[in-house]
Amino acid sequence: MAGYLEQYGAGEELHARRIKIIKRTLISLLTLAVVGGILLFVFHNYREEQRVRQFYSFLGAKDYKSAYALFGCTDTTPCRYYGFDQFMRDWGPNSGHDDVSNVRIARSRSCGSGVLLTVDYGRQQQEKLWVERKDMSIGFPPVQGCPAGM
Repeated sequence: MAGYLEQYGAGEELHARRIKIIKRTLISLLTLAVVGGILLFVFHNYREEQRVRQFYSFLGAKDYKSAYALFGCTDTTPCRYYGFDQFMRDWGPNSGHDDVSNVRIARSRSCGSGVLLTVDYGRQQQEKLWVERKDMSIGFPPVQGCPAGM
């Protein structure tokens, strides 16, 4: 009987070690899921936001041709319904969008095939812009808000 009592509890150490490994693995996976979710939430529309920041930096540098190109329009392939003259009326020096020093992206929202961005000018003026995900072209939103079901 002495042999049996000497072996009693020998497997407990191995069992405790396995439990410890399982706990650490579960905690690590849970932490990765939470951090990954936060990163996805923060950076989901990052490329589109950078595109709009680039657009406003071109406007600030008065490089209107490059800003117009971000709309997907160039001299060789102008936009059919949004010519450069209309672009200058909307975004040029006399448009009210000439001071881009206080511009910040107030909100970005994924919506169907693109991202709806609300840009704040800091003086009770906001502009909504649309960035199409497939070609990263900037434009005006197709509707006022994000359509239901998107």
